[in-house]
Amino acid sequence: MGYLTIVIMLRFTSHASTCCTRSAIIYPPPTLGIDNKLCNNVKTKMKTIYFDCFSGISGDMVIGALLDLGLDFKFLEKELKKLKLQNYKLTAKKNVKNGISATKFNVIEFNKTYENNNHEYRNLKNINKIIDNSKLDKEIKNTIKKIFLKVAVAEAKVHNVPINKIHFHEIGAIDTIIDVAGAVIGLNKLGIEKIYCSKLNVGTGFVEFSHGKWPVPAPATAEILKGAPIYHNGIKSELVTPTGAAIITTLSDSFGEMPAMKLEKIGYGAGTKDLQQPNVLRVFYGEPDNDFGNFDDKIMVMETNIDNMNPEVFPYVIERLMKNGALDAYTKPIRMKKNRIGIKITALSDKNHLDKLSKIIFEETTTLGIRVFPAGRKKLDREIKTIKTKYGKIRIKISKLNGKIKNIIPEYEDCARVARKFKIPLREVYKEVNK
Repeated sequence: MGYLTIVIMLRFTSHASTCCTRSAIIYPPPTLGIDNKLCNNVKTKMKTIYFDCFSGISGDMVIGALLDLGLDFKFLEKELKKLKLQNYKLTAKKNVKNGISATKFNVIEFNKTYENNNHEYRNLKNINKIIDNSKLDKEIKNTIKKIFLKVAVAEAKVHNVPINKIHFHEIGAIDTIIDVAGAVIGLNKLGIEKIYCSKLNVGTGFVEFSHGKWPVPAPATAEILKGAPIYHNGIKSELVTPTGAAIITTLSDSFGEMPAMKLEKIGYGAGTKDLQQPNVLRVFYGEPDNDFGNFDDKIMVMETNIDNMNPEVFPYVIERLMKNGALDAYTKPIRMKKNRIGIKITALSDKNHLDKLSKIIFEETTTLGIRVFPAGRKKLDREIKTIKTKYGKIRIKISKLNGKIKNIIPEYEDCARVARKFKIPLREVYKEVNK
């Protein structure tokens, strides 16, 4: 038995990116009217950001979007100098992509030596050493290393070599280290506590890498994106880079539709390429919209209507759903089209059990489809205790509101067991428990 609950249904790309031996040519983007509160880490309410990846995502696009929101360029530059990297400069300027103004962040490297295979590629150990030897905050260091570890694991699987043998190519370059570190630094500075992301438009076609010509998404990128929702709309270009994929899959709390939020600002990060659609990453910044109620948790509601199935099957379906992770499952008589009497099956589930429960419904019923939508729950605090009665031990459920007991309910299975054992009416057991 779960919590006592009230369920409220809510129907509702590019490549780019600090100690520097030459002065940077900087074009700071306007702050878009964002006040100092956005950039001082004063957390009054939870700040949420939603990445709208309709043209994919890359590391430089992430930083560009954060700068567009109001992240201070000088602050970012100062923090990135803590990495003690040399021979580069940072720029940020406004670009217009298909009519949309966006901030383009770029890392310009000097004295590149990796042309014509002369570059000594960095491995994970090298990159971790750079991060560990920096003066960045410990939490930021750990997050950066976590992102690079995800890339290394993917590369190791694709190339079928041990992770300590992986030598990064493009991923080990200075601009990529800057992109990853800058994204983590920027999100932390803006006080972001919840990160959400749309489905990822990965593009299609082929892309040139140091290993040759590969399909989009590139093998390592595809490996990183496991578990994330992806698609393409026919644009023949690499829209999600390995860096962008690693950043968003590591940091995003969930993928899907935009959550309800009080929108405060929108930022646009420009990609390098010019496409037939705006090559920008759009980010929405604001606070969760709790005007409809503060929920204790969120679940998924699954529904299907059936008017052509043997009614003897319904109890079995409910039993299977409950045994396989449903928070609750029940049926309800309804009147359907053509005035037919039907049955609605409803199951409550968390996201982890959604596919498993859907499979059971499709296997066991005649339905052709299932409606799925999110719901918020308000829950009473609950605890289970065992009490002694003249019939033996019986469990009871105690529910509380603001610390005060609201209900005490005997556990049915225990009461039924006692009634059968002593051959007494079930209600007598309940009376004994409620004394």
